[in-house]
Amino acid sequence: MLRRTFLAVVASGVVAMPAFAQDAKTLNIGFISTESSSNLKSAWQPLIDDLSKSLGVTIKPFFASDYAGIIEGMRFNKVQIAWFGNKSAMEAVDRANGEVFASVIDKDGNPGYWSLLIVNKDSDIKSVEDVIKRGKELSYGAGDPNSTSGTAVPGYYLWAANKVEPKTLFKAVRISNHETNLLSVLNKQVDVAVNNTENFERYRINTGKNPYDMVRVLWKSPLIPADPMVYRKDLPADMKKKIQTFFVNYGKGADAAREKQVLATLTYQGFRPSSDAQLVPIRQIELAKEKARIETDTTLAAADKQKQLADVSRRLADLDKAVSTQ
Repeated sequence: MLRRTFLAVVASGVVAMPAFAQDAKTLNIGFISTESSSNLKSAWQPLIDDLSKSLGVTIKPFFASDYAGIIEGMRFNKVQIAWFGNKSAMEAVDRANGEVFASVIDKDGNPGYWSLLIVNKDSDIKSVEDVIKRGKELSYGAGDPNSTSGTAVPGYYLWAANKVEPKTLFKAVRISNHETNLLSVLNKQVDVAVNNTENFERYRINTGKNPYDMVRVLWKSPLIPADPMVYRKDLPADMKKKIQTFFVNYGKGADAAREKQVLATLTYQGFRPSSDAQLVPIRQIELAKEKARIETDTTLAAADKQKQLADVSRRLADLDKAVSTQ
């Protein structure tokens, strides 16, 4: 599935994909599709230009229509650096030779962000309970399957916690990115949708309008670790060090005033060093979901169910141990 998505993106001509040159004169940086490519490009281009200058390497942006396209781009070495959400970063680490090297710091210094469930301010839906009671009447704007705030976090903390499944709860489910979900709620094209606080802030900066004045937030998640930056593990060690140093120090050097303006457009205060360890909470969510699925699977033989549950429990215990020793 991931490979088909990637090849479809290539065939469509949506993105230009110069391969990573053997002499390391070109690197591609990938962006998740939380909003339109034109918005992302205008916001990130000044930082990309600065990164090119700092490394002495041409940096080219790579945009895809979904998370899978960026993951596969990294897997096939068409993308060497990428901005991900935690769920998609986990996939990149596990499937695409990725490695987390930094995470963003939002404009208020928060170490993360929050997933939201929203309706239009004019809606007569006032609570999550209303959504669940009236699901068969409602259309739902879901997130990308590889989205942390659009799928993994609400799937665990909202839907599973209420023992419901969006595919069967709602009259209609439409999968899209955060920007489209917000606009669909504002334009009353869907009744309820997932979004996140980062996208709300970007919308406010881009339009001058405060989305909180136009929507009602029905649910807010626990804190989600800030978006990670990922590069391929097989980049030269000195190149990886230069990339991490650039991001961590951006907005702090001789040209700090201008760089801070660039960061403000991105709704960031800056970047901090990070590692694959920041993905542990997301791995715990995914394993907890897997455990619940196995427990309710009536097609599994008792011995197979016991074996699979033991494996999931072991992996959860390993993650708990990793957290306790950090």
